[in-house]
Amino acid sequence: MVSHFILWTLGLSPSRHKLLVHFLLLSLIFIASGLLGSTLSAKESSALISSIAVRDLPAEAKITLQKIKQGGPFPYPKKDGSVFANHEQLLPKQTRGYYTQYTVQTPGIKGRGARRIIAGKGSTGQFATSGEYYYTDDHYNSFKRIVE
Repeated sequence: MVSHFILWTLGLSPSRHKLLVHFLLLSLIFIASGLLGSTLSAKESSALISSIAVRDLPAEAKITLQKIKQGGPFPYPKKDGSVFANHEQLLPKQTRGYYTQYTVQTPGIKGRGARRIIAGKGSTGQFATSGEYYYTDDHYNSFKRIVE
């Protein structure tokens, strides 16, 4: 009875009130599912990274990995060692500066090509000793965790 009076003073009939309530509930569900969905997809994507053994890497990737561990020298000093921001959100989420990128040279390709190794700081806080390395051969569309 009181709710009908409030609705009447707001100018809403009971049927319009039901529509409004349904609309608001559906909106909340839609917003919540979108927020949860994006959070889950980021977690799921980092959990679904496959792995590759060092022995299975292309020869050029093995050379790049060795150079990372030695601190260089790198073929593209202005780019190699630069921050990888993980815009694609395919790697585990970390603060900016946690990942750096290094070019894996591709025979027969002028320029940097698509292949990279991404190094994370890991538990040591140092790219050279972290043991956290990812390989991509398709310019960040997919990654494989390098297993040593």
